[in-house]
Amino acid sequence: MKRLLLNSIKKKATKKHILIVDGGLNLGKLLNFILSSEYRLTIKTNGIDALSWLEEGNDPDLVISSLRMPYFDGSLFIQILKLSGLYRNTPVMLLSGEENLEEKVKEMTFKVDSYMEKPFNPTLLKNQINSLIA
Repeated sequence: MKRLLLNSIKKKATKKHILIVDGGLNLGKLLNFILSSEYRLTIKTNGIDALSWLEEGNDPDLVISSLRMPYFDGSLFIQILKLSGLYRNTPVMLLSGEENLEEKVKEMTFKVDSYMEKPFNPTLLKNQINSLIA
């Protein structure tokens, strides 16, 4: 029993950590369902809460952000993240239902490591995540 508990703790400690920032609760629940067995997840519904969480010293392996969220949009959140000294090298994936997402990504003045349009294929999402944080 003790060994089983230790193995469970080790697995949790070795899981990569993903910060998900999206204004919609449904997407957070869906990503939790798809990804929680393989990754540790922190879900925030806006950029302000996500930045506060990061300022507490948290260091995710990947950030998945939407463009639409309350207070300020995802592109401003990502820009702040990429301009910061601590998180500029943290991979960022944009997950959005915006039209012409590819064009919007090209117009951004900062680097987005990956992007995917909603609705998305869960297998392709996992593959992209694995390529970013493997």
